Amino acid sequence: MIQTILHFIEYFILIYLLIQVAYLLFFSVLGKISKKRIFKKATQLRKIRIFVPGYKEDSVIISTAKNILEQDYPTTLFEVVVIADSFSEATLKTLNSLPIKVVEVHFEKSTKGKALQKAIEATQNISVDIVLILDADNHIGQGFLHAINNAFEAGFQAVQGHRTAKNTQTPFALLDACTEEINNHIFRRGHVAAGLPSALIGSGMAFDWQLFIQLLTDIGETSGEDKELEFRLMRQRKEVAFLDGEYVYDEKVAKTDVFSQQRSRWLATQVEFFEKYFIEGWIQLSKGNISFFNKVFQTYLFPRVLLVAVLGLWIIFCFLFASHLLIFSIVLFIALGIALLMGIPAKWYNKDLVNAFLQIPIAIISILKSALNIGKARKQFIHTPHGEDSEK
Repeated sequence: MIQTILHFIEYFILIYLLIQVAYLLFFSVLGKISKKRIFKKATQLRKIRIFVPGYKEDSVIISTAKNILEQDYPTTLFEVVVIADSFSEATLKTLNSLPIKVVEVHFEKSTKGKALQKAIEATQNISVDIVLILDADNHIGQGFLHAINNAFEAGFQAVQGHRTAKNTQTPFALLDACTEEINNHIFRRGHVAAGLPSALIGSGMAFDWQLFIQLLTDIGETSGEDKELEFRLMRQRKEVAFLDGEYVYDEKVAKTDVFSQQRSRWLATQVEFFEKYFIEGWIQLSKGNISFFNKVFQTYLFPRVLLVAVLGLWIIFCFLFASHLLIFSIVLFIALGIALLMGIPAKWYNKDLVNAFLQIPIAIISILKSALNIGKARKQFIHTPHGEDSEK
């Protein structure tokens, strides 16, 4: 009886790991063989409002604001709104000297969702066509606003830009950049190739203005406002375009303690939405809403780096105690490696990438450490610092 139970547990774990690897490999292959969609040049230029929420982002916000103002889009057709939470007086003075709007906010518990709601209240008397959300450390490439406008001309009401690394000076930052590109490849490029909506990522995402106001209503105090927006979009069966190759440059984490803090927030968000939408996911699936169920299914998945660690430990376990599962487990590990490596741009394959891979054990330890702080992350706002100090 005990042996039967142990075998059942072994096969349950193996099947659980198989499902995760198969899911990632399927979308990774689709992302590799698919063609990038190029939207036709729009005949109409829409009005765009750009929200840039920031919490204590004095070191990067001015550079970001200036970068946005340099866009090659008619200046009369886009507006920059910086939502300033806990900025210094000197930073506010500089921001107010620029041709942008500054909305100061103060919260007992800061969240991006609440900051965006305040920004809507401060600007909704003047309607626009599109709202773009950027993080305080983001820079955007020339033509990005035109790319958004082209996608909206094609009929989309929600789009996600291609977020990529702004800094890869350190091996750890490059490793973080790799995880970003892998997620772009699987959850955006691959999903779009399968006819599913692109995943959102928190910044570089744009929405129809009226739809955005509706989506953000009663967003609550969640730190995963982008994921909540996704679930609300999927419930309405909205398509989300991926602007593949239209870049939003995002600062990558270069310090292990910051990495751990960031992942604590992400893991807490994953647990939050697993609990919140587990049952509804199956209900929506029964109604034929595959996109919503797919989004819920993603809350069942391990973070990619952690999945590598779990599979590695599983192979060691099989070698010692379950040799009948060893070969299949090794094949599974190789399949996972192929799925992930396909998402890393070919131009990154050099000695620096090898040094980045050597940081994987540190990243695994950081993720395990972050898992211990999930409870804390669910109760309070965890800020990811940006700027020069975080890049050292």
